[in-house]
Amino acid sequence: MRLLKSVMSWFEDRTGLVSSMGSIMRHPVPPGSAWFYVFGSATLLAFLTQVATGIALAFMYVPSSGEAYQSLQFITNDSTLGRVVRGIHNWGASAMIVLVVIHMVQVYLFAAYKYPREMNWLTGVVLLACTVIMGFTGQVVRWDQTAVWSVIVAAEQAGRVPFIGKWLADFVIGGETIGGATLSRMFAYHVFIIPGLIFIFIGFHLYLVLRNGISEPPEIGKPVDPKTYRDSYEDMLKKKGVPFWPDAAWRDVVFGFSVMVAILLLAVIVGPPDLGKPPDPSNLDALPVPDWYFVFYFALFALMPPELESYLIVGGPLIIGILLLALPFISNRGERSPLRRPWAFAVVVLAVASISSLWAIGISSPWSPNFDAKPLTAEIIGASTGPIYEGGELFNEKGCLYCHAISGHGGQRGPDLTNIGNRLSTNELTWRIMNGGLNMPAFGGTLTNDELSSLVAFLKSRKVD
Repeated sequence: MRLLKSVMSWFEDRTGLVSSMGSIMRHPVPPGSAWFYVFGSATLLAFLTQVATGIALAFMYVPSSGEAYQSLQFITNDSTLGRVVRGIHNWGASAMIVLVVIHMVQVYLFAAYKYPREMNWLTGVVLLACTVIMGFTGQVVRWDQTAVWSVIVAAEQAGRVPFIGKWLADFVIGGETIGGATLSRMFAYHVFIIPGLIFIFIGFHLYLVLRNGISEPPEIGKPVDPKTYRDSYEDMLKKKGVPFWPDAAWRDVVFGFSVMVAILLLAVIVGPPDLGKPPDPSNLDALPVPDWYFVFYFALFALMPPELESYLIVGGPLIIGILLLALPFISNRGERSPLRRPWAFAVVVLAVASISSLWAIGISSPWSPNFDAKPLTAEIIGASTGPIYEGGELFNEKGCLYCHAISGHGGQRGPDLTNIGNRLSTNELTWRIMNGGLNMPAFGGTLTNDELSSLVAFLKSRKVD
């Protein structure tokens, strides 16, 4: 003990870190800083978890287009605790995105971006953008079929930017085509550049929190006035302030611990996401679906009218970014209570409803063929021999089931054909099969007369008497 005290005394004399950390931990904060204020520290904890698990994965991951997929298979299936570490990294990323969004929504509703905390908000916006980019690059370094098509989609969107679109697309891909340079570039973003930026802006963000203080809970009839706010805030801290540790920080500890336990349980019970098929940009039958936090974006661009794509792809993120950055300058004074700012509630409700609706649609992906659809059975076809059965078998073989559903089996891209016999006549069915339609190929040159008759007989039998 005496030796330990001597070492600590020597360390403190040379660095002053112990006393500095003590003063930081004991700095006064406003009373009533309840559970609404725990999301920022939990986001930081989730990020540190990402760093730790990312370093562990980097020891075994091979950032080579020819070996990355196999190295992830080895990590997941053969290395000691590899599946758990990958699971923690995956669920930690989800937790980080959820927490940073909740944190920003809470700051927005409490108007904590007003004077003198405008820079706190701006650094938070940068950290939000970095978190989203981390999520995207993390999806790409899995280097499966979804990863390759995610890069292709991102490059295609970047290519629509006026004047510099081609340069941006080449920058995303790392050249003219998807390859080893693409993965190397994404790996560098994910492991070095973006985490470095996050560390810098987290440090700046925490410095601003200490300098400007944690915002007090908003009160009705207590607007922010830049001329008097700092004096009234300091006076409030002197009269009512409580030390951050332990009076306020214990909530951060409890919530952070709960988040870590939840991430660990999900990693052990659910595990990491399954790897898709090996990357193959030439496979046009691929059905890439992004990680859940990008599904709403995936749905938005799948549903938008083609004539609006270029405008929304370029202008949408730009407008949202400008609004987020401009918010503390547009409204840096006045009421902070959300009860006096109903429009703030309306914005959050509208955003949550829109994203939730798009997410629900994106999960089902009704615009995409269902290449995993199981063939119709004889029971569903309604016959075991004869033209109707043969037509049902052709419906399976020709891939009609990928886009059309029969009695709940099949895809949603095309119309449901469960009761098509009630809607179209034999001649109309024959004409549609022969000539095709919107997003439907013409089968006139690929079917014999007998096959066409059997397929029409099967479809005509799909009706309610």
